[in-house]
Amino acid sequence: MFKKKRSENNDWEKMNTIIGQGTSCEGRINAAGSLRIDGDFKGEIRIQGDLIVGEKAMVEASIEARNVYIGGYSRGSIQTEGKVDLTPTGAFFGDMLVGVLNIEEGAVFKGNCEMHDPKKEEEQSDARPDPAIEQAC
Repeated sequence: MFKKKRSENNDWEKMNTIIGQGTSCEGRINAAGSLRIDGDFKGEIRIQGDLIVGEKAMVEASIEARNVYIGGYSRGSIQTEGKVDLTPTGAFFGDMLVGVLNIEEGAVFKGNCEMHDPKKEEEQSDARPDPAIEQAC
């Protein structure tokens, strides 16, 4: 009766992999789930879930993820169809291709951002005529 209801859509709580504070890693991460980094990471990150860069984290990487939440330091590139959240303690240096970009007051962003709408891109590709059909006529 007095239990707190947990949000069913809160994907940020469902972390499959965690790189803890005080841990340093270098290389490539490929995962079907979500990832939280509170330590240091350098390399490539390709995940189907969400990425959280914690407040104490230092990440230098090429990132592909569903959504990206940056509370620490990150340098490199980000590609996502979802959103990127830069919190007041977050800093990102590099280029990103995103669906939605949210920069909170106090956050640092230096680089380029291209925003896209995957639904519109899908509609446009459906509306384009097939070049093979055009050439045949």
